Amino acid sequence: MNFSLRLQPALFKNLTVQIFVAMLLGAALGIYVHQQYPAESATSFSDLIKILATVFIRLVQMLIAPLVFTTLVVGIAKLGDVKSVGRVGGKALLWFFSASFISLLIGLFLVNTTQPGVGLNLEGVDLSAASSVTEKTEHFSAQNFITHIFPKSIVEAMATNEILQIVVFSIFFGLAAASIGDYTKPVVTALEKVSHIILKMVNYVMMTAPLGVFGAIAGVFAIRDIQDLLFTYTKYFGAFMLGISALWAVLMLIGYLFLKRHMTALLRRLVSPLAIAFGTTSSEAVFPKLTEELERFGVKNRIVSFMLPLGYSFNLDGSMMYMTFASIFIAQAYGVHLDLGTQLTMLLVLMLTSKGIAGVPRASLVVVAATCGMFDIPVEGIALILPIDHFCDMFRSATNVLGNAIATSVVGKWEKALDT
Repeated sequence: MNFSLRLQPALFKNLTVQIFVAMLLGAALGIYVHQQYPAESATSFSDLIKILATVFIRLVQMLIAPLVFTTLVVGIAKLGDVKSVGRVGGKALLWFFSASFISLLIGLFLVNTTQPGVGLNLEGVDLSAASSVTEKTEHFSAQNFITHIFPKSIVEAMATNEILQIVVFSIFFGLAAASIGDYTKPVVTALEKVSHIILKMVNYVMMTAPLGVFGAIAGVFAIRDIQDLLFTYTKYFGAFMLGISALWAVLMLIGYLFLKRHMTALLRRLVSPLAIAFGTTSSEAVFPKLTEELERFGVKNRIVSFMLPLGYSFNLDGSMMYMTFASIFIAQAYGVHLDLGTQLTMLLVLMLTSKGIAGVPRASLVVVAATCGMFDIPVEGIALILPIDHFCDMFRSATNVLGNAIATSVVGKWEKALDT
């Protein structure tokens, strides 16, 4: 799909600069408020300034459902038949599960090597802070997980931005349209034109991204003492960053093996989406922008529109690495011994239960809490990681974006649908 309605390169570059400037200004303002005003006033300021981030994310969220539906249906219709869809889907799932396994394994290796939870002082930890997360685990079961994948109403799925449910409906719709043939061409053409309009709306919404990032960063720094947090959690955060760095290195190495010199061009395209995901701690917030940038990079629309929605449900590499890391950290903190066999079982459980929960708020923490309950690890231990989770989430979100971008590009090349 060759869009004539796109951000100009100069505007793209300016947007990237604006986002990074907004991050710096937001951090500076938040630190100033935290240091100069009492905690009550800082909290009020944080609640108000975060409205900017909330508005930006809601603007993006309003575009996700129609964008996923229109682009995925058009992409499947252009793939042509069930055989082609199955071939691309098989390659996608092969990548997703391989990447998930590597991500989980990296988290498992590092948490056992560095042992950040061993000898941790549990005194003074507010265990009640975990209640908002643990309440969500009551409905987390294999039965609920499986039934949650399939929508009972596409209207409800779109209203609640359940990406995986929208993907399931869109696949059925697209396959049905492709099987009927020429009779459905007007419908497919109309949906393609609608996707053009939505991507133009994305351009407008992305102009507000710096304000959203500014509000998110300022709101966090206003109520968090970053120095105290990093001092208290130095070992935990340091080990986590080591894991994220290792995961980035693995992803970019694999990407380079397939994309060669084009990997550099892809990373240039990803600067703005990565910055937005990092600042807002939401990989969902960059879904429309990532769609556009991957097409600008040269991945055909039929691959992007098929891969990205699946990737946002099945391929959250940063979150996957964090899940094993955080679960075993809590076990270490409480002195719960887990032998290698149990840890590998936990890895396989996480491999399955973490799929399709991208639409759940604080999804990583919900899965960690559920996993702790399965392996007799105190679920209230979630309170140990809550204070620093926001900063970890910044890196998790950016890593999720990187992983999905590389996956889409590589599958595009496998399918000879990458024109650089």
